[in-house]
Amino acid sequence: MKRRDFLSTALVGGAALTACGAPAEGVGPAVHTGKRVRWRLASSFPRSLDTLWGAAEVMADRVKVMTDGQFDIRCYPAGEIVPGLQVMDATQQGTVQIGQTAGYYYIGKNPALAFDTCVPFGLTARQQNAWLTEAGGLELMQGVLSDFNLMSIPGGNTGVQMGGWFIPEVNSLADLQGLKIRIPGMGGKVMQALGAVPQTIAGGEIYPALERKTIDATDWVGPYDDEKLGFHKVVKNYYYPGWWEPGPNLSFFIHTKSFEQLPKTYQEILATACREAGMMMQMKYDYENPAALKRIVASGVITRPFSDDLMKAAQKASAQILAEEAAKDEAYRKIYDHWSAFRKDSFKWFGLAELAYARFSFEP
Repeated sequence: MKRRDFLSTALVGGAALTACGAPAEGVGPAVHTGKRVRWRLASSFPRSLDTLWGAAEVMADRVKVMTDGQFDIRCYPAGEIVPGLQVMDATQQGTVQIGQTAGYYYIGKNPALAFDTCVPFGLTARQQNAWLTEAGGLELMQGVLSDFNLMSIPGGNTGVQMGGWFIPEVNSLADLQGLKIRIPGMGGKVMQALGAVPQTIAGGEIYPALERKTIDATDWVGPYDDEKLGFHKVVKNYYYPGWWEPGPNLSFFIHTKSFEQLPKTYQEILATACREAGMMMQMKYDYENPAALKRIVASGVITRPFSDDLMKAAQKASAQILAEEAAKDEAYRKIYDHWSAFRKDSFKWFGLAELAYARFSFEP
């Protein structure tokens, strides 16, 4: 069965289970397998981020409810079992059965893992979801993850992100030279090509690094999460757009053997709960970000656009890096070619009706 077919089936099956999950009076719970399962989940995100970390709790709660408490997933934030950037390793080794993380944190293991999350000047949230679940991207990523004894279920998206917080003003491409910026994934490679010095730092460690000025800038997500981490208290220049993260997908990485040992019903429920948590994440960001942006600006933060010369140079460098990676590895090229074809057609469609509406209706 194809992965997207499995997920679609899981959604249908899960909907039926959810409908039965609130039975009429006198009717027993929907699931009676007799099998008790206890899993541990390690997240790359701190507990304070109720949208990123919160998606893991939503998923675990739904699984527990739909199995009448028989399948219990206990969630641990970054640092409680392993550091945030070691979640893939812990899941691969079976230290935990499931990890909530982002594939692009681990491009050192395989550069193609960037496509599981996003690449610079890539797909928006809707486009990334469509590529993964409908166009076959998830099957391609499963091929990469199988080398690590893992499988993946999409677990949410932030939507297009802000460009981040910069202690000095960045008025042109030249201002990036030597600038130390926390930025993961392929975005870091592009920043390096433009003269910056990328740093990989877990979310909970960014604020003190900015406060001590051991870094000059950081990306993260957007107003709601950035406010929670307090970046506006120590930095006043807030740049946009996050061209390196136009629609980053977060993933639930699952230890393959652990998944295969689950009853079929539990497999379906888990997939359904992951997708429900993912939907919650995007909706919550779309609701919370506008108000958070107002509060941040009211505190004295200045929102600034990246300059045209920086944007054009970044776009050129991104395309070059992708092409170079594709030329080096046949497996990477297969994913890149598939993704590129989808991107071309999707951009043409979104650039028609969606862009025309946004240009006319959205406030500057």
